Amino acid sequence: MSKSGQNTFAKYQYFELGDFLPTVQQILSELGLCGVVSFDASIASLTIYDVDGDGSILFTSPMGSAALKGCHEVQNIGAVETYQRRYLWVTAMEIVEHDALDAGTVVETVAKVTQINSSHDALVKKLNAAARQGTESLAKAWKSLTPSQQHEMAGIKEDMKAAAAMKDESIATQA
Repeated sequence: MSKSGQNTFAKYQYFELGDFLPTVQQILSELGLCGVVSFDASIASLTIYDVDGDGSILFTSPMGSAALKGCHEVQNIGAVETYQRRYLWVTAMEIVEHDALDAGTVVETVAKVTQINSSHDALVKKLNAAARQGTESLAKAWKSLTPSQQHEMAGIKEDMKAAAAMKDESIATQA
């Protein structure tokens, strides 16, 4: 695969979306995965969904701005969105600009993303099951996680604690 993008000012070549995205999308499709890019005022995101299950993995990047000479505002917005899409996909697929991208690298990267996604889902299910049993069970399940797993799950910890507390209240009310 070759880099078709040319920065004539800085004299370097780079991957454009068309250089790798069709191949990535074909491989994702074969693996039952689908990537969706979205934007809001402050964040660009790429979510890769498992179309056969409920798993996903999210990549985000802060939105930037562009001030291209001789362009209308909407053209600058389009430029930013195109850059963001490229950077999100490059990040998700771990494409390094100086490395050649071949199908084997993409397959390995997608397989790694799928493995991480499955591991994340298993941890969420484990903590959800513990939360349904109450605060004590959730605390025990949380302590059984490795520090790395706790870091990965930190974002959902408060939701799990709230669910466990509601279960505790339910048990107390029934008693």
